[in-house]
Amino acid sequence: MYQIEEPTYFLYLAIIPVIFVMFLIVFWWKKKTQKQFTNSKLIEKLSPEKSTFKSFLKIIVVSLALAFLIISLANPKMGTKLETIKRQGVDIVFALDVSKSMLAEDIAPSRLDKAKQIITKIIDNLGSDRVGIIVYAGNAYPLLPITTDHAAAKMFLQNANPDMVSSQGTAINEAIERALTYYDDNEQTNRFLFIVSDGEDHAENDFSAINQAVKEGIKTYTISVGTKEGGPIPLKNTIGGITYKKDNKGEVVITKMKAQTLQDIANKGKGKYINGNKTQETINTVSD
Repeated sequence: MYQIEEPTYFLYLAIIPVIFVMFLIVFWWKKKTQKQFTNSKLIEKLSPEKSTFKSFLKIIVVSLALAFLIISLANPKMGTKLETIKRQGVDIVFALDVSKSMLAEDIAPSRLDKAKQIITKIIDNLGSDRVGIIVYAGNAYPLLPITTDHAAAKMFLQNANPDMVSSQGTAINEAIERALTYYDDNEQTNRFLFIVSDGEDHAENDFSAINQAVKEGIKTYTISVGTKEGGPIPLKNTIGGITYKKDNKGEVVITKMKAQTLQDIANKGKGKYINGNKTQETINTVSD
C-alpha cells in the first residue's frame, strides 16, 4: 500500500523550476554585463577559480535538497496502513482500608504500610494499565481518579492515612459503590477491584454493591494484611507519645485480621482472596 499523508506539500515543488529559471536569467545577465565592460580573458585572470560548472552544481544541489525536504513533509508511506488499535490494558481500582485498626503493628512495619507496599509493587508490575485509588473507613473517599500516571498513583498512595477519613468504621459497600464510578471506559472488559484491608468491622456490612460490580464485569479481589493473633492499635497523644486504643472498660483493644470476611467478599465478587502477609507471593498471585 502506498500513501501520501500530506499531498498538498507537493505543490511547493513548482518553486524549484522557478528558482532554476531565475538562476539562468541572473547568470545570463551577469555574463552579458561582464562582456559590456571587460573581456573574458581579463575576467579569467582576475578570478581564476571562478567556474560555470561550480555555479550550476550549487543550484542543482540546492534544488535537490529543497525537493527532498518537500517530499519528506508530504510524508509518503509504503507498506503501511492507518489502523485504530483498541487499548489492551486493564483498569484496576484499589480500595485501601485506612481505619485505625490498620495502624496495628502485628505485621511489620504496620498493616497500613504493608498494604501500601503491596499496592506499590502491583503498580510497578503494570504496563500501560490504568489505576485508581479509593480510601475508606467510616466513609469512602476518592484519593486518585483512574489514570495511567503510575508515579502520581504511588505518590498519592504514600500520603494515605487514617486522618484523611473523619469517621471510623469500615464502609466497604460505599467503597465499592465509589469504585464503580471509576470505570469510565465502556469498551474495557478487563476490570478489577482490589480491596486491601484487615477485614475487621466488615461483618455487619451490606455488600449489595458487589452484585452490581459483578453485573458490570468487575472482578473483586481481596488482600488481607495482619495476623489472626492481632495486636494493639498505637495512637499518638497530644505530646507526640504513643498510647494504645482502649475500650470502655479501659482495657487495650486487640485488633485481629478477619480472613473469612474478605474471603466472602472475594467469592461474591467473582475474584480471589489473597493473604498479603508475604509481599512477593502476593505479587506473584496477582500477576498470574
